[in-house]
Amino acid sequence: MTPPAAHGRDLPHPAREEIRLEAVLHALSDPMRLRIVRELAAEGRELSCSDFVLPVTKSTTTHHFRVLRESGVVRQVYRGTAKLNGLRADDLDALFPGLLGRVLEAADRQAGRV
Repeated sequence: MTPPAAHGRDLPHPAREEIRLEAVLHALSDPMRLRIVRELAAEGRELSCSDFVLPVTKSTTTHHFRVLRESGVVRQVYRGTAKLNGLRADDLDALFPGLLGRVLEAADRQAGRV
């Protein structure tokens, strides 16, 4: 895992070779985390934590983003006072070709049934 920098604003992320399938699947198995990933994929760009309107407390939202970051699904960086979140699609596709796309397609189909 990439250690935090000395100034404490950089967050630890797993290197590509450290990302594990079990951790990715666990992260994507939660409806709120899958919702975050779907929004990031739909936007195709980094989004601030405040861009997400989730029906959970701020501390629970923070937990969901931490799970996504520590599993290697998203990369979080500080830009000024904002914490931006970007989908690590390139890393995930290199390690697990087609997985993210298939999960997102399945989530879209499921959302269409509701």
